[in-house]
This record gives sequence, structure tokens and C-alpha cells, in this order.
Amino acid sequence: MCGIVGAVAQRDVAEILVEGLKRLEYRGYDSAGLAVSDSDGNLHRLRRLGKVKALSDAVADTSVIGGAGIAHTRWATHGEPSEANAHPHISGQYIVVVHNGIIENHQILREKLQQRGYAFSSQTDTEVIAHLVDWELSQKDDDLLEAFRRAISQLEGAYGTVVMDKRQPDHLVAARSGSPLVIGLGIGENFLASDQLALLNVTRRFMFLEEGDIARVTRREIEVFDNTGTPVEREVQESSINHDVADKGQYRHYMQKEIFEQPSALINTLENRLGNKTVLVESFGQNAEEIFAKAQHIQIIACGTSYNAGMVARYWFESLAGISCDVEIASEFRYRNFVSRPNSLLLTISQSGETADTLAALRLAKQRAIWQP
Repeated sequence: MCGIVGAVAQRDVAEILVEGLKRLEYRGYDSAGLAVSDSDGNLHRLRRLGKVKALSDAVADTSVIGGAGIAHTRWATHGEPSEANAHPHISGQYIVVVHNGIIENHQILREKLQQRGYAFSSQTDTEVIAHLVDWELSQKDDDLLEAFRRAISQLEGAYGTVVMDKRQPDHLVAARSGSPLVIGLGIGENFLASDQLALLNVTRRFMFLEEGDIARVTRREIEVFDNTGTPVEREVQESSINHDVADKGQYRHYMQKEIFEQPSALINTLENRLGNKTVLVESFGQNAEEIFAKAQHIQIIACGTSYNAGMVARYWFESLAGISCDVEIASEFRYRNFVSRPNSLLLTISQSGETADTLAALRLAKQRAIWQP
């Protein structure tokens, strides 16, 4: 449920970062924070417990000046909701990090870093990343990207993370592993976020990082490398999403808005997928007709609200299509020894698009190659 926003620009970015966090409030969170670095290497960090408004008020009352920065809304996983556990986290005087996901081997890394002399100021798994990058920078005389690459190679789990070094305020480095990141392209400025909705007020052009990608983002240049370290090109896409999609508008809260948006959501989902009397099977992708024809069973995997939607879908598949269907919580599925049925079609559902257990279950199924793609 956490949210990330980053920016590298010639103008002050604090207000851009705060506005981006406001557009991610629909995700749910317990604290918010930002860190901004100026051209003189001065770092300004603000963190607040509670709503983004508290952070926004703090920014308004403080002189937060600088053209490079990162911001975050946190949903507590490691450590209670508190200002000390809020992102961004800092190592020493220079390295700043924000992170979505869970580092599964954080305790082992924490103990190793403590033996190296690092003191932890939070209970989070995220602080491990900051100290790892700082350590790797101290071991070799190279740039932030290479130190970052060595640091994330030690991580196990899911992460979308962005790191800034106040000594190099002209760029950010980022990596995606199990938790999405998107780059927003501007004119003489570029941005990073966990969701394109956060950046719709500053750009409509986006580059979506793929699994395992590492990126370096400056005002005028974007470099992307795959999980082997090879430079790659990622397609730049123009977004057509409505500017108010992340706003509550006339509604009291986001849940109420989602309820009233169901008719339009169904219309948008079915658009270009329905003929006069039938569903256009080819709209589901290449070989869809062949795959659907062979399907004798459907396995749905999801979490939370998406799991509830899967339970409803089970009734529809069995009553309307006459195909047996099972639904399982993704976090249970990925940690048990499952047996698949012959000619079973796997369907994963995620409300946010980045549910860690659902993505992990999907990757596991692909790895074992036991379900139809």
C-alpha cells in the first residue's frame, strides 16, 4: 500500500513531491515523508505521522529548497507507525532511500551491518538498504549506480526502491523487483513513482520499468539496465487516464467513490471486448481462443478484496460457463505444495496491480510451467 514519488528538476520539487503523495492517498498509509537535496549538497528531510496534509503543512512552514528529492507514504509492516519509522531513511550524512515491499532477509543484513558499526534508528527493513548502499560506496571508489547494484544483489524479497546521494544531487537511482516503478518524462526534468497517477500533474509520458530493471534518472537523461546489467530501451507511453482519477471529488472517501464508479469501471473494462452477441475472444490476447477452448478448470489466485471478487467470479464461471473453479489466497498458495489440474487456466487478480504475494504466486506458476499462460 506504500507510495513512492521522486523528482530531478531545475525547479524546487518539494511541492511536486507532496502533490504526488496526495494522489496516492487512495492506497492507505500511516505516515508520510520527503527528502530534498539542493545544488550545494544540503539535505532537507521532513517526516510526519498521519495524513499527507501534516507533511504538506510542515513543508509550507519550512524552507525546503532543492531540485532533487524523494517522497513516500508508508503502511507499517516492520515497526509501529511512527515518525522514526517513516520514510525516507538516511545512512550517515549522505544516502537517502524510500522503499515499497518487504526485504525478507533484513534481519540477517541488519546484524551484519551492526557488526560493521552501523547504528539503526528505526525498526524498518528499509533502513537496511540505505546502510548497504553506504557500505558499498565506502568499499570502492565508484559511482552511486554501481554501489546500488551491489547492494540490491544482497536483498531477498520484493522491492521498488529509489536512492539519492546528497553529494550527487543531479540524479536518482531506482530498482524494481516485485514492486512496480514508473518513470515520468518531462522537459528538462524527470520523475519516478510507484504509480503513474502520482505524476499526472507534471507529465503524460511514462516509461514502465520491467521486473529486475535498474535505472539512473537525471534531468536530461534516463538509463535503464536489465537484471544482467545490459542497457535496455523501454517503450515510452502516453497516458490517457483522467486527471481526477485519484481525487475523491464529490465523495466523502475513496471507498464511496469506488462504489459509485462501478458502472463506468465495467463499461471501460468491457469496451472493445464485446460484439453484438458475443465476447470478442481475440481481445484477450494472442492464442486466447485456443487457450480458452482447452480450459477445463480455472484456478483464481488473489488477496484481500481481490479474493472476494474471485469468489464471486467462481459462481459466474461455474453457473454461466460450466467450468469448475477454485479460489485461493495467494499468500497460502505460494507457500504450499500445490497440485494443478490438467488443462487448468490460472487467473490472478490484484486491485492495486502490485500485490506482492499475487505476483510471487504468478511467477511461481510460470516457473513451474504447469498452467496455461
